[in-house]
Amino acid sequence: MKRLRAVSTASDALRARSSLSRPIRSLSTALNTKSTPRPSPQRLTPIATLQPLLQTPNSSIRHVSSSSPPDDLQKTPLYDLHVAHGGKMVPFAGFSMPVSYSSLSGSASHHFTRTHASLFDVSHMVQHRFSGPGATAFLERITPADITGLEKHKSGLSTLLWPGTGRIVDDTIITRLGPELFYVVTNAGCREKDLGYFKEQLGEFKKGGGEKVDWEVLDGWGLIALQGPLSEEILTGILAKPEEEKLREMYFGQSKFIKVKLMGMELSSPLLVSRGGYTGEDGFEISIPGGETVAVMEALLQSAGPEKLQLAGLGARDSLRLEAGMCLYGHDLDDTTTPVEAALSWVIGKSRKTGGGFHGDNIILSQLTPKSKGGAGVERRRIGLVVQGAPAREGAEIVDAEGNKIGNVTSGCPSPTLGKNVAMGYIKDGFHKSGTEVEVVVRGKKRKAQVTKMPFVPSKYWKGIAPV
Repeated sequence: MKRLRAVSTASDALRARSSLSRPIRSLSTALNTKSTPRPSPQRLTPIATLQPLLQTPNSSIRHVSSSSPPDDLQKTPLYDLHVAHGGKMVPFAGFSMPVSYSSLSGSASHHFTRTHASLFDVSHMVQHRFSGPGATAFLERITPADITGLEKHKSGLSTLLWPGTGRIVDDTIITRLGPELFYVVTNAGCREKDLGYFKEQLGEFKKGGGEKVDWEVLDGWGLIALQGPLSEEILTGILAKPEEEKLREMYFGQSKFIKVKLMGMELSSPLLVSRGGYTGEDGFEISIPGGETVAVMEALLQSAGPEKLQLAGLGARDSLRLEAGMCLYGHDLDDTTTPVEAALSWVIGKSRKTGGGFHGDNIILSQLTPKSKGGAGVERRRIGLVVQGAPAREGAEIVDAEGNKIGNVTSGCPSPTLGKNVAMGYIKDGFHKSGTEVEVVVRGKKRKAQVTKMPFVPSKYWKGIAPV
């Protein structure tokens, strides 16, 4: 996979230093598949107040400079708001994004999210719409999800798959908005690869006799994540009709279109609000037309006040998602990994396990059965680790008692919630059971570690029963 030209993880960003709406693009299986060239990225305005973060010995990492921001970084609709609120901007997946804010350290922001609520800008993610009579069949061809059984205004995590191998192109969230209308979110770091993949797969689908599918990329749209135990209360505070929306009856994985009150009592357009997120906390992700993104963000901040709601950046997002056991593509998932190896067998729909019909189904379905029971099984599995001593970072080797390499760490950090070093990685099949004692090589020294179930911190998604 093509390497990103900028910092690719929030952990990298923390070790680095910080020195729009465009027209919707569309593609249809019934039309010429030539794509419209993307507009040139906007030039960033100088960032005058950023303070250096920790230095990194990797001289190849490019930084956002207070005097000369790179020309090739893009800005989300919230860029100016981040700078105005003291955001420390760093390159991430081709965008200039806040890693933290002057109001809170990364660790403090992490804790604030777990105890109150935080707002994250995730507008760098790529938002798509797929529609038309062939949309369900197309999505069932490229993912192992049970799209046919997905109810209206419900969402599910899935994976885009390479033909033949069943390896993961990207992970994605798919929401059904109508009988043949779907909202799909993919990762910013995989943008060009994913766009090429969708274009190619739509062409193959059409050649194979598939019905018409229209594809829109919502360039310039905003996407924000309101996360934390106060999220429902805060969002309810700006609803145009709170008595009708009844957020308490909207559960994890569900969505609806909602209007909110902006400053001056104006009403927003209908916004797609989905209950879920990337932190393990209760919360909502809100898709917003680009021209309204700042107004919605400011309405939330001003209505809630800083005692309940703070902005949060990539640093807190990374430690929160790792505690929640969630993958970051390009690190915990990549083009060499299948869903079974990645401990994502649960994304394979029940009907798909018997009926197949998706890319790489023969390989993936055979991996579901262990070798001991006559199946192909897998050679490695994604696992969680608690590591003693220094934290294990991406690339650290996992070894057995004899010192033989049995795996690698793909993500790792000190857990602010647990006060322990946690990590995620891949380990040789047979060593993957919870409680298995292993060692991790950190800076040339072996550190004791134990395979642990994920999530490291219990999830608190709202499913109709108050979390304990």
